[in-house]
Amino acid sequence: QVHLVESGGGLVQAGGSLRLSCAVAGRFSIINDMGWYRQAPGQQRELVASINNGGVINYDDSVKGRFTISRDNAKNTVYLQMNNLKPEDTAVYYCNAHIYGRPAIDVNVYWGQGTQVTVSS
Repeated sequence: QVHLVESGGGLVQAGGSLRLSCAVAGRFSIINDMGWYRQAPGQQRELVASINNGGVINYDDSVKGRFTISRDNAKNTVYLQMNNLKPEDTAVYYCNAHIYGRPAIDVNVYWGQGTQVTVSS
């Protein structure tokens, strides 16, 4: 049973910082792409940042220069460092991972439980 556990959300004033973490637990062989999505009330879930297992990174234009995604393969964890937060960053943030089982034949997509990020003006 594979699951993703998120932490690090909270309430912060505009201009502040938060760091989100997402750890993969369970039985698996290979983690491929990992990413962070967010969903504001009444809005579609959107991709914020992604990183593949070769270290190639993509960011949404709205967070470039403010957010940094990274991964620690030894800890099976992906991070999102969020600096200079703005009220429009307020959303539930979800981590995502594409993971092969054991043996490495079948790939599945997993989601974290979500963590609330609220930025006050």
